[in-house]
Amino acid sequence: MSLRQTGPIPGHQAREVLEVVVVGAHGGAGTSTLTALLPAAWDMGSIKPLLEVGRSPLRAKGRPMVLVVRNTAVAAKDATAAIGALWDWDERVSALAIVSDGGPEPRDATARFALLEGRVGGVVRMPRVRALRLMDDPCLVDLPGKARQALDELRRLAAPPTSRRW
Repeated sequence: MSLRQTGPIPGHQAREVLEVVVVGAHGGAGTSTLTALLPAAWDMGSIKPLLEVGRSPLRAKGRPMVLVVRNTAVAAKDATAAIGALWDWDERVSALAIVSDGGPEPRDATARFALLEGRVGGVVRMPRVRALRLMDDPCLVDLPGKARQALDELRRLAAPPTSRRW
């Protein structure tokens, strides 16, 4: 998979674009929305089709990587497969972004995500924001505090090692 760099965000004030690779563990995870909200330079879409053919999923080339997944048991299984494949190709996930689908997280999903915590830089749960489904441009949505905090945590985890304060 080659890196696709996103363009500037139309109609918005210039914002610093992060050199972050955002990839979904499956389709519909929320990858494009998070790419726009961070804003991240590299939107990779879903990694799942590449895992099925046994190819190297992607090369982040030293850039921080955010793996996006929904909060379901099936999605947690996809995240496990994606992180395993990325480890096999010496790629590391800076942050696992678990995007809520609006319902409670199933116990099976929570257990699987807990097992992944030691293989990623951090786990961030992004709450469901209904308005994101209603707007063409996620950047126009007035995000609630918990969503803004989750984005701030993703930015912190995806920051270059020299700018981290830990």
